[in-house]
Amino acid sequence: MLNKNKKENMTERPPIIAVMGHIDHGKSALLDFIRKSNVVENEAGGITQHISAYEVEQKDPNSKNGQSKKITFLDTPGHAAFTAMRSRGANIADIAILIVSAEEGPKPQTLEALESIKQANIPFIVAINKIDKPNANVEKTKQQLIEKEIYLEGFGGDIPFTPISAKSGEGIPELLDTLLLMAEMEELKGDSTKSAEGFILESHLDPKKGICATLIITDGTVKSGSFVVSEDKISPTRIMENFLGRSIKEATFSSPISIIGFKEAPTVGSTFMTTSSKKEAEKLVSKFKPETVKPVQTSTQSADNKIIPLVIKADVLGSIEAIEKELAKIDTKKANVKLVNAGVGDVSENDVLVTGNDKKAIIVGFNVGVDASAKDLAERAGIDIETFDIIYKLTEWLEEKIIEKTPKEKVEKIIGTAKVLRIFNKTKNKQVIGGEVKEGSISVGAKLRILRRENEIDKGKIVGMETQKEEVKEVKEGQQFGAMIEAKQDIAEKDRLEAFIITEE
Repeated sequence: MLNKNKKENMTERPPIIAVMGHIDHGKSALLDFIRKSNVVENEAGGITQHISAYEVEQKDPNSKNGQSKKITFLDTPGHAAFTAMRSRGANIADIAILIVSAEEGPKPQTLEALESIKQANIPFIVAINKIDKPNANVEKTKQQLIEKEIYLEGFGGDIPFTPISAKSGEGIPELLDTLLLMAEMEELKGDSTKSAEGFILESHLDPKKGICATLIITDGTVKSGSFVVSEDKISPTRIMENFLGRSIKEATFSSPISIIGFKEAPTVGSTFMTTSSKKEAEKLVSKFKPETVKPVQTSTQSADNKIIPLVIKADVLGSIEAIEKELAKIDTKKANVKLVNAGVGDVSENDVLVTGNDKKAIIVGFNVGVDASAKDLAERAGIDIETFDIIYKLTEWLEEKIIEKTPKEKVEKIIGTAKVLRIFNKTKNKQVIGGEVKEGSISVGAKLRILRRENEIDKGKIVGMETQKEEVKEVKEGQQFGAMIEAKQDIAEKDRLEAFIITEE
């Protein structure tokens, strides 16, 4: 439960902003310009892999003394694989920036981002980016936005917009001013005297430091020496850093901070609270009731079908969520894929053991390594382990492996039908008949289904065929033939023969 605020302690708090939109429309470039650092060059596959948060200061447009105000930015990825993370980013934010290219206009990812904003029920501003480009057309982009029911100010709606260039910085001061004015209208308040609460924004395993969690404080103050509680996980705040990586003793609302001390990675997107003592923290943990964990995806096949065990390891929980989302898109109707383990950190020996040393098991890692002992154990068991630093390459490989390891089913495939015209003779289980192929073809060695008035009376096999007194291996549609058929039941004139083969699919 969230603590109640006392009105006398309520003060204005900085807005938390989510920047959302299409992958190539300049989100990272905008944030890069605002915070005067470069993240674009380090992005694997050209996309931002994890949510981060940054604080900036902007001169208050309403201040007569030139005072500045803080703004917190969430870097919510725009790649399709991170739809769930983007949606969560919007839910944490107070205001969103929907970035749209002045060259290309709104794209499907733009509309996905807009839907996330609407679901979060937060105000937003449209930033029409790349106005410095030769093919930029701001007026056309405005019209395209209206066609997508994004009604801008002055064009039949009340959604503010600002033309900008994330490259040159043109329009960005105006964008920040508008954000501060929107925040003022939202009347964002917080109580710095209460214990901090907020959301877990990210979590990852640092090989040297251990589990690091990024928190965004939405109310209250966290101080060194207190304890953070998220679901059933506790961490002391002995090691606490701001977004620049500098050690701090306390932080208050709207600030992103990093703490080290969780024994298990907290769930991305879960809420947190702080307590002054470990005893209070343990009391909160004892009241937590976890949700029932379900496998990522299983087919509708019966329980006796073979299962493909799957293990997912990643450097952060957000990546695991993205991989699970992509896995749900893979067609596994013929497979029974079961997630047996998912977690943060390198692939370990335990990850191999949880598969039961099943040769069908698949282990994938994202931005992590593989322990030598795990590699040796997997090789002995014949288990596939592969690591990636780009989500779509991981899912492509995973889809191929699932298809490869999916148990094959035997399927009967009809290759031809024929009508029995005459019966010549019968010796024990072999009968000589004359017929005509109606569809497809019939060949020596083919299995037959013998039908009388569309009811199957027996199955048989062709052991020899001839046409015009010459032995042949195959007879095609429209041709008459003589054949020796191996079958227990007597075949009669006007019976229908279905030739079929058994294939594995």
